[in-house]
Amino acid sequence: MKIKCTIFYALFAFIVFSSCNNANNNAVAVSSNSDSNNVTGKWKLGVQLWTFKMFTQEESLAKVDSAGIHSVEAYLGQPIDKVSKDTFGLNLSDSGRKKVKDLLAQHHIQMVAMGVITPKNREEWIKAFELAKYFGLSYITCEPIKTQWDMIDSMAGAYGIKLAIHDHPIPNAYSHPDSVLAAIAGHKNIGACADLGHWARNGLDLVSSLKKLEGHIYGVHLKDIVTFNDTKAADTVVGKGVIKFEPVFAELKRQNFSGMLSVEHESNWYNSLPDVIATSKFYDDELIKLKK
Repeated sequence: MKIKCTIFYALFAFIVFSSCNNANNNAVAVSSNSDSNNVTGKWKLGVQLWTFKMFTQEESLAKVDSAGIHSVEAYLGQPIDKVSKDTFGLNLSDSGRKKVKDLLAQHHIQMVAMGVITPKNREEWIKAFELAKYFGLSYITCEPIKTQWDMIDSMAGAYGIKLAIHDHPIPNAYSHPDSVLAAIAGHKNIGACADLGHWARNGLDLVSSLKKLEGHIYGVHLKDIVTFNDTKAADTVVGKGVIKFEPVFAELKRQNFSGMLSVEHESNWYNSLPDVIATSKFYDDELIKLKK
C-alpha cells in the first residue's frame, strides 16, 4: 500500500510540474510575441543639441542625461567645452573627438546623427562622412545642393551612412515633401528627416506628408508650435501647441518607423531642460496609448 501511494504522489507531482512548466513556457511565448510586435519599441527618443545651443556640448550632454534621454543629434558649431577652443564640426581636432567620445560614454549617450548641414563641395562632404564614421552615426541630417545628389548618394553607400533631408520653412528648397521625394528618387541612400514643426509652419498636413515619404523616413524632429501655417510661429512644449500628435505617432507606427525622434525645442533657450523633460513625459504617455 505504501509503495502504491508513493507511486501515486510521484505521478501527481510530475503532472503538476509539467502543467506549470507548460504554462510558464506559454507565458514566455506570448510575452516574446508581444515584444516583437511592438514597433514603437524600436524608436529612440533623442535630443537635437541645438535645443541647448546656449551651452557647450559638455553641458548639453549633462542636461540630456539628467532628462533621462540617451540618444542625441549633434549640430555643427557647438563649442565642446569652456576650456578648449574646439567646436563640434568638420575640423574637430583629434583631442576634441576623444573628449566628445569620453563625454558620451560618461553619460551613456549614443550620438545617432548630426546636422543640419549643407556642405559646399566633395571635400567638405568627405570631412562630414569621416566625422560621422568616427562617431558611428546612423545618418547625417542635411539640405544638400541639388547638383550633389548623385555624388552624395554614392558616398553614403560607400560609408554605410544614410542621408536624411531636412525641411525648413518656405522658401527653403526642401520645404515640401515633394521636393524631398525628388532627391530620393533613384538614390537609395537618401531619405528624409521629417521636421514636424516646420511642416506645420508651412501649412502642411503632417500625416499626409509622412505618407508621401513612407519607407524613406530615417529621423524625425519632434517639436510643436503655437500657430499653424505661419513660418514665423514660435515653438512651444510638445503637446501644448497646435499639432495633433496622436495621428502622427499612429502613422509612424503604421509605417514601421524604427528611427530616432529628436526633441528640438527652439524656445526658452536658457532654461529649456524642464520643457525637454515635459516633452519626454508627453512622448511616453502617447506611446502607452499606441500600445493599447
